[in-house]
Amino acid sequence: MMKKYYLSLGVLAALICCSLAFANSVSVKCTDSATEIVETAEIAESIPRSNGKILVTYFTSPETDGVDAVAGASRVIVNGDLYGNTEYIAKIISEATGGDMFAIKTVHVYPGTHKELIDAAKKEVESAARPQLATHITNLKDYDVIFVGFPNWWYDMPMPLYSFFEEYDFSGKTIVPFCTHGGSGFSQALKTIAGLEKDAKVVKGLPVSRNGVEDAKPRVLKWLQELGFVAAK
Repeated sequence: MMKKYYLSLGVLAALICCSLAFANSVSVKCTDSATEIVETAEIAESIPRSNGKILVTYFTSPETDGVDAVAGASRVIVNGDLYGNTEYIAKIISEATGGDMFAIKTVHVYPGTHKELIDAAKKEVESAARPQLATHITNLKDYDVIFVGFPNWWYDMPMPLYSFFEEYDFSGKTIVPFCTHGGSGFSQALKTIAGLEKDAKVVKGLPVSRNGVEDAKPRVLKWLQELGFVAAK
C-alpha cells in the first residue's frame, strides 16, 4: 500500500539548514525543528518474540573511483571480498539470524566518485526526491522482523529509503534499523522512520562508524545477542 508521498516541509527545512557536510565530514549540530513532526514517535529498546521470518534489507552505494577500501568512505574488503559498508553489516546480520537478504536498488545508478556522489545526494535531499526503486519485496507478509540498513547521507537516510518506506505498509511489523556513518550516527533517522511507520514497532538500532566496518562483526553479534537473535556463547 502506497504511503503518503510528500516529505514534511519542516523536515526538509531542517535538513537544508544543517551545515552542508556529508556523512564522513565533521559533525555539525542541527536545529531541533526536524524532530517536531515526530516528537511523539516511540523508539523501543527490545524486540517482541516472534516465530515469523526475518528480512534484512539494505541500501548501499560503494564508491568506485579508485579510493582504496581501507580509506574509502563506503566500501570494505573482508577476506578478499569487496562489499559496500552497509552491505557487509547486512551480511553479518543475515548470517547470524538466518534472515533473508534484500538489496534496495534504484533505477538510476549513483556516481562512483566521491564528490559527484555527495553532490547527487545533496540535490536529492534539497528536492525531496523519491528515486524510483528497481527492486521490490513480493512476499512482505511472510516477515515479522525487518532489518533496514543504510548509510547516513547529509544527516539523514538516503532518499531511496523514503521511496522504500512509502512503498510498503509495515503495520504490525518490527523494524530494526542499522546504519554506517562518518561520525553522525543515525542523526534523526530513527525518529523519522518511526514517524513514517506509525503502526510498526521501531527498535533502537545500531550505528557503525565507517572506520570500524571491517572489524564490526563482534560488535554486531553482541548487539544481536542483546536483542535476543543470537544465543550467547
